[in-house]
Amino acid sequence: MTLGHGADTTNNARPGHHLTSSSSAIKGPDVFHAIPEAIQERMSQLEERDRRDRADGTAHLERLRQIPSDTGRFLALLAASAPAGAWVEVGTSAGYSSMWLALAARERAASLTTFEILEHKAALATETFSLTGLQDVVTLVRGDFLTHVEQLSDIGFCFLDAEKDVYEQCYEAVVSKLVPGGLLVADNVISHESELRPMIERAIGDARVDAVVVPIGKGELVCRRNSDPARGD
Repeated sequence: MTLGHGADTTNNARPGHHLTSSSSAIKGPDVFHAIPEAIQERMSQLEERDRRDRADGTAHLERLRQIPSDTGRFLALLAASAPAGAWVEVGTSAGYSSMWLALAARERAASLTTFEILEHKAALATETFSLTGLQDVVTLVRGDFLTHVEQLSDIGFCFLDAEKDVYEQCYEAVVSKLVPGGLLVADNVISHESELRPMIERAIGDARVDAVVVPIGKGELVCRRNSDPARGD
């Protein structure tokens, strides 16, 4: 869930360039009712590790710090309903939230690019995508999202779950690239409300988007890009 400098793209895909659609062969029957066993098993493994991390005093940067499953379902439903455009995740950790988004991606015949800087977490995420057979849906970029954002365009959905001191920068970078109706969802806005208050207030007052804080999990800020050009950048 962190950002940094320098990058390497798994699957040799350019960030943002196999995001909007892919072969209908990867399209699944629905989002939740036929979750493959491999994905369910990996989700359970990461949920148990996350619980253990939180209980045993594991160092902050070593912990997975992933979303709970109800937030994962919420994100998947939002992503499945987003307009056509690139799907982006900022902060992969071990790939737990990516799996939820990948379920929606398969329903939509879309794909996801996810960014992670910490090598040990990127290695866990690589293992996740290999074990679950999601390499055709998810591209992992090892590196700083903010150094790659200029390569992205026409974002339909973005999930932000990075270090809190970069939230405002990520918000500004993403909102200007959202397609009309595009969604930006930021995690931890209730659990870290005091730290994220400036960004939350910026979003609520930003004429480019309609925004609301949803009390699910640790709090999700959901922003939808307005289509009125008079309310633009």
